[in-house]
Order: sequence, then C-alpha cells, then structure tokens
Amino acid sequence: MNETVRLTAWVRGVVQGVGFRWFTRATALEIGGLTGFASNLPDGRVQVVAEGERAACERLLAWLEEGDTPGRVDGVTEIWDTPRGGYPTFDIR
Repeated sequence: MNETVRLTAWVRGVVQGVGFRWFTRATALEIGGLTGFASNLPDGRVQVVAEGERAACERLLAWLEEGDTPGRVDGVTEIWDTPRGGYPTFDIR
C-alpha cells in the first residue's frame, strides 16, 4: 500500500511571472489525489506543498525538476514529512 506523505519543494530559477504556479496546479490535478498549494516567495522562488500518496508526490517532484515547466528551473530543494491535512484541493496562493 502506498503511504501518504507531505512534500514541500522550493523551486529556484525564473519561476515567477511565467505561469509556473498555474501549471504546477494543473499538473498536480492531472496526476490526481494531491492537495496543497503553490505560492510565490519574496526571494523569487516558488514553494510547492503537496500531500497525497508518495508515488503521486514523486511524480510532481519529477515534473518540477525535469518537466516541461514554464520559465526556467535552476534547482529544487525538497523535504518529506507527515501530512498535516487541511487542504481541500490544490490551490494557487
């Protein structure tokens, strides 16, 4: 059985003002079973929090790192944790 996890990823590069959060949400919804959000940070990064089955979170992380994302991703830092809940869907903040 696939465990439920929380992925928090910080995406560096040209990721603000290019539709990155919108495409991240669309990809999370396409993968299915994920809740959370994508949010711009003041330092130019985008923070992505996703909760769901590990396989789904790993697919989203792979897309963030190597997918056909808008803008330019220079790197992704991630941490894995226990889900906290509280997200009804996957949103843009």
